[in-house]
Amino acid sequence: MTLHIPSYNLQFSIYSLLSSTTTSTMAFKIKINLNLHLLLLFLITAVCLALASKDPELKQCKHQCKVQRQFDEQQKRDCERSCDEYYKMKKEKGRNYESEEEEEEEEEVENPYVFDDEHFVGQIETGEGKIKVLQKFTQRSHLLRGIENFRVSIVEANPSTFVVPTHFDAEIILFVAQGRGTITVIKEKRGSFELKCGDVFRIPSGAPFYFINKDEHRKLKIVKLLQSTSVPGHFQTFQPAGGENPESFYTAFSWDLLEAAFKIPRDKLERFFKQQKPGTIIKASREQIRSLSRHEEIIPKIWPFSEGETERPFNLLKQHPCQSNKFGRLFEAYPDEFSQLRDLGVAIAFANITEGSMVAPHYNSKSMKIAVVLDGQGGFQMACPHLSSSSRRSGRWSEREEERKGERTYQKIRGRLSRGVVFVVPAGHPFSVFASPNHSLQIVCFEVNAYGNTKYFLAGKENIVNKMESIARELGFNTPGREVERMFKQQEEEFFFPGPNQQEHEWADA
Repeated sequence: MTLHIPSYNLQFSIYSLLSSTTTSTMAFKIKINLNLHLLLLFLITAVCLALASKDPELKQCKHQCKVQRQFDEQQKRDCERSCDEYYKMKKEKGRNYESEEEEEEEEEVENPYVFDDEHFVGQIETGEGKIKVLQKFTQRSHLLRGIENFRVSIVEANPSTFVVPTHFDAEIILFVAQGRGTITVIKEKRGSFELKCGDVFRIPSGAPFYFINKDEHRKLKIVKLLQSTSVPGHFQTFQPAGGENPESFYTAFSWDLLEAAFKIPRDKLERFFKQQKPGTIIKASREQIRSLSRHEEIIPKIWPFSEGETERPFNLLKQHPCQSNKFGRLFEAYPDEFSQLRDLGVAIAFANITEGSMVAPHYNSKSMKIAVVLDGQGGFQMACPHLSSSSRRSGRWSEREEERKGERTYQKIRGRLSRGVVFVVPAGHPFSVFASPNHSLQIVCFEVNAYGNTKYFLAGKENIVNKMESIARELGFNTPGREVERMFKQQEEEFFFPGPNQQEHEWADA
């Protein structure tokens, strides 16, 4: 049991009875100012800790006062009163501690697993595009501590634009959701690679890069997963070129130092680094776009070059789908197959769910899913043991309350999905996603902690109940084994099913 003790002093009276070596005894009163730490020591050694008015420990504290033979009646009453006073302070301190503990959870809401546009906190926008960053996951809920070190960013660049050179103190995995471009990364050498829809590319932490949208008609849209390397859950961008917005990091150095480093006079340096630039995403001419695309590396298509064993982009949508039927298609890439994902332990997947269809209810054994809706409409449901009905009403996580009651309930987490929505599925949490009756649904998913992960299906041909012994099914469901078998073998599809048959205005509540 952990106690949190205030640091202020408390005047407290302690009565003690001392026995002499003679047959007579006498009682005397010692009145001293004690720091509450000493008070705690006294209560631990002499009585018991007091925590609540109906708590048995408070009763025990008072009982110990009564049975002290060296105390007279007055001393026993004073001792009991001290128990009450300490309890009041401890109760008040407990409330203060809980408020401190939950201070960072101010944004706890009924559903902390779904993020809308309002939860993108960092935005850079110019006339040629925008970059937005999702808030830190633990700012929304401490239930998301497992992905505290990850952030999501979405980039939209208008046709024929250039995104200025920068580097991040974060590892980056990007997925091209729309359009085509060219990205250049500088490591030991400079490498330029074509980007097209479905491509996955890794940018190491600290590596300078820049890219263009070389399409003259369509926007380039990129979804990025960032893993911080400096401060957990936080990352910074560093841009060498700039004026006032963005500012060049060179201007953080003294002019004397820069003068020595560049061997250029100060006045020229000041004019060069302080000249105003038009922003992070800028318009580029056709000739500039053509020049920046000229040095793209050609990705070999024949042996011995493997798309998975290279630092070049690989196209997720050109992989063989791991699940496919008329209700949907699923493409996945795992870190043990692709070197770009390997040391991060992150898998990436793309799901295209046909209108009116659904994904089989299932859960991941180890990985935590961060999903971004690219297009379409649909819904999301998840069974969550962390949110009690009371916490859903108050917006607080009350697992401690459930543990005290010895209860465990599963709340239905719901979310309406549309373009730009981000949702999170923790490991072990059963969930399902479905497309609305009149719209398909496209989702890209980053799965953190993917090594050794297993999908466990709860319905469909490969569901876990079908794999149990008949006696285990009968005992577990308290139903004859054959009836359980009929229930769980009715669905013959494996991963994508026909979805709920609600009308368009009802689908989100399915």
